[in-house]
Amino acid sequence: MTSTVPRIPLGRAFPLPPISHRNLKVVPRGISAVPAQENTFDLQSPLNMLPSGRTRRDYLASESIFSQGDPANAVFYIQSGKVKLTVVSMSGKEAVIAHLPAGSFFGEASLAGQPVRISSASSLTPATIVRIDKTVMQDLLQRQPKFAEQFLAHLLARNVRMEADLVDHLFNSSEKRLARLLMLMANFGQDTKPIPVIAKISQETLAEMIGTTRSRVSFFLNRFRDLGYIDYDGGGMLIDSSLVNVVLND
Repeated sequence: MTSTVPRIPLGRAFPLPPISHRNLKVVPRGISAVPAQENTFDLQSPLNMLPSGRTRRDYLASESIFSQGDPANAVFYIQSGKVKLTVVSMSGKEAVIAHLPAGSFFGEASLAGQPVRISSASSLTPATIVRIDKTVMQDLLQRQPKFAEQFLAHLLARNVRMEADLVDHLFNSSEKRLARLLMLMANFGQDTKPIPVIAKISQETLAEMIGTTRSRVSFFLNRFRDLGYIDYDGGGMLIDSSLVNVVLND
């Protein structure tokens, strides 16, 4: 007797909470009704109280924060803006491995003894980044258990997101990957308030992030606009919550 393995709808992979028609109410002009979870602990407050070992810097779009091979001696926190993590192979081929929004930490592998950076980080948009020395961050995690608990929860949630990104890249079409990326950039389906207007971002960058060509991105964006899922204005790209139909379509 042969057993039947249940079919997993890989096309619906999405960070928690998952986007579905049950928890995403489609309303005019992309205003989502996804409820935001109340954050009872501010991760940035303990960082602001550090007497030393913390610096803050403003970055322009596409400016390097650290490079692959640099000493891993600090953890970074995105106060505002977005950051892109990339890795370059021995043959010189570059791949985007993560796109991090404001409120994210990165470079935390230094806390686990990583001697050098195995990826590069650059600002995707103008950003304000807080740098915390590794020893200072280790001391903070030991002194403040509540902060350590929330920091760990943040890293686990990010790993779930990156696993979903990998599944998306391996099994979904480039059209679905682009739709999912735009929804994520607008915070739909996440525990923060949706921001239907995405700041200007080049088609080349979008192509890098989903692993396709700029011409394919241009084709899909035009189709999304014709279907009423997105719109352009001088301030960026307006995302309608109905774009979820592309992600959920098997």
